[in-house]
Amino acid sequence: METTLRDRVDTALKQAMRDRDAARLATLRLINAAIKDQEIAARGKGGDTQLSDDDVLAILGKMTKQRHESVRAYEEAGRIDLAEREQQEVAIIAEFLPRQLSEEEVNAAVEAAILETEATSIRDMGKIMGVLKAKFTGQMDFGAVGPKIKDRMTQ
Repeated sequence: METTLRDRVDTALKQAMRDRDAARLATLRLINAAIKDQEIAARGKGGDTQLSDDDVLAILGKMTKQRHESVRAYEEAGRIDLAEREQQEVAIIAEFLPRQLSEEEVNAAVEAAILETEATSIRDMGKIMGVLKAKFTGQMDFGAVGPKIKDRMTQ
């Protein structure tokens, strides 16, 4: 049986408890809590309570983005200690994310998605993003990809 992303988080959580690694344990508990929150929300809607790996990747991506924003805010406020702690959390979360695509790979993926959707104008941006999200969730920053698509479609 293939291990899910959720299983990997649980295994890492148990290991952090054994290792008495307080910082790692706290971050892994935050991840677990976010996953459980989503499962409870799904249960309320009558949906499947077991989240897919894509759902967990979306949660991890959102957590990473929040921490990057916090790092920026803490650095601007001169709170380097808090910024470093957020960076440590990002590093722990990143262990569960797939490898991030390079700039060239992102550009190639955008071009391939444009060809696949036969996009001809900026109005097709939603289709392009849909294809990219289906194939590359957790592997690229979609906030940065949006402007690339706009630039490409307005040429």
